[in-house]
Amino acid sequence: MAIEKVTDFGSINILPEAIASLTGGVVTESYGVVGMASRNILRDGIAELLNKENYAKGVNVKITNQGLEIDVYIIVSFGVRISEVVTEVQKNVKYILEKSLQQEIAAVNVYVQGVSVTE
Repeated sequence: MAIEKVTDFGSINILPEAIASLTGGVVTESYGVVGMASRNILRDGIAELLNKENYAKGVNVKITNQGLEIDVYIIVSFGVRISEVVTEVQKNVKYILEKSLQQEIAAVNVYVQGVSVTE
């Protein structure tokens, strides 16, 4: 199900996959986020770190009557306050998506799939 906007020049359809890619870019630019994680945890309980082309696999977009519900799966850096990182991700995603899509964002749910120790 796509978001449809009608303008004087025609109609615009925005697919959930496009919203997911935009969301992935916003999330990876947030402080403390190492990268996007796959929605499906591998069998050993280890989250797969996604590359730039696969950000949509770490985001789930639901279109509801109240607006968009975005589920984001991330891996955070070791030593950062997880609650602060999650709050910043939620704020950034909500702001950018509302500004870009001119659509109400009902919820941004962040799931921390792992913590990465970088050297």
